[in-house]
Amino acid sequence: MSDPVMNTASGGTTIPERHRLPVKTLLAASVGNAVEWYDWTVYATFSIYFATQIFSPDDPALALLSTFATYALAFFFRPLGGYILGRFADLRGRKAAMMLTITLMAGGSMVIAILPTFELVGWLAPILLLLARIAQGMSLGGEVANASAYLGEIAPPERRGRYSAFFYISTGSSVLVASLLGALMANTLSDESLASWGWRIPFIIGGLLGLVGIWLRRDMAETEQFEENKAKAQAVKNPFWVILRDHPKAVAQIVGITLLSTLCYYTFFSALTPFAVGFRGADDGEVFIALSIATALFVALQYPFGALSDRFGRKPQLLVWSAAIAVLIVPLSLLIGPGIGNMLVVFCVGLALYSLLSSLAPAIMSELFPTELRGLGIGAWYNITVAIFGGTAPFVITALSNAGHPDAFFWYVAVAAVIAFITILSLKETKGSVLR
Repeated sequence: MSDPVMNTASGGTTIPERHRLPVKTLLAASVGNAVEWYDWTVYATFSIYFATQIFSPDDPALALLSTFATYALAFFFRPLGGYILGRFADLRGRKAAMMLTITLMAGGSMVIAILPTFELVGWLAPILLLLARIAQGMSLGGEVANASAYLGEIAPPERRGRYSAFFYISTGSSVLVASLLGALMANTLSDESLASWGWRIPFIIGGLLGLVGIWLRRDMAETEQFEENKAKAQAVKNPFWVILRDHPKAVAQIVGITLLSTLCYYTFFSALTPFAVGFRGADDGEVFIALSIATALFVALQYPFGALSDRFGRKPQLLVWSAAIAVLIVPLSLLIGPGIGNMLVVFCVGLALYSLLSSLAPAIMSELFPTELRGLGIGAWYNITVAIFGGTAPFVITALSNAGHPDAFFWYVAVAAVIAFITILSLKETKGSVLR
């Protein structure tokens, strides 16, 4: 991909020049997030098959519940990973931290792929699963912060939105690949084969993708921003409290924006599917098709919306996103139910609106904090917000539906959108600005 820029020739004539995106570097920076979300998606998709392999098969319902509890617990290690690995990135460099996070991801996936069964080693099997998921939860907490900081720091100021778009291009693509792989295997292997050995294949693929990511990242250059500011980072004592003391507004802004961002992500990519099938009578096959089409749309919109933010600004785009979610989320929820047309509208509208934010999320987060605190500032506060509100979204929508108040969840998202809108009003416009 390339964009026209202007260059002045020796004769004084202004001629267009092409800015070439460093696609290999952008893919290397984004691949860790892709691998991580691939792993999280295949874990959720194939848990029904491996639950009784890793946990006691005497009570299948309890085994599945334990598998999901392990999935949820990993969310709460994201803030710890964001803190430790974010600070590591501020002290030792973005590249070193990103190599560490993708190694944890690949290792966790391979551990799950070769886990011994409960029948062979008893409770050692679920303990090993838990340790692998904790490692992956911590790595994701660090990956989001460090990849966002890296993309923000290597981008020319006038193209930071375009560079940021690659972050969720990778995420959306990996989720789509994982979902399609799940559908393919479910339709080609018997349930017995999936339960005995087939569920290991996606995790092996995840581990191999992680190795590809390590290979891509080996030649990444460290950012100039880090090199120029590492002495400042090393001089900061008690950085967590320094961020709260010196940058409380940035903390409030990242929490307010992430509150709605994480609810959008987990509502449309996670919570709506079981809600539509379990409580609104939608056909699971139709829901899957609608979500797959919408995910492809989500990926396709990232770069155009990133470029749009470079041209017209971050703030207008974010205000449209939050205002539209506040107004439309409850009406959209009324369409959830049987019929692929209805589900297409729900998923496509919801994920298209979410693309307005996701396409420039790394840019926005990078622009909130100075370089010496950027990894920790994003890593800690982004992941705390995601753990509290994103990790609980499927539980909240299910609990409210079981209590007879399914619409309450969508009002909950609408309130979050209002909070985000008010938060965005406090932002300074940062398009084209040089990072602090």
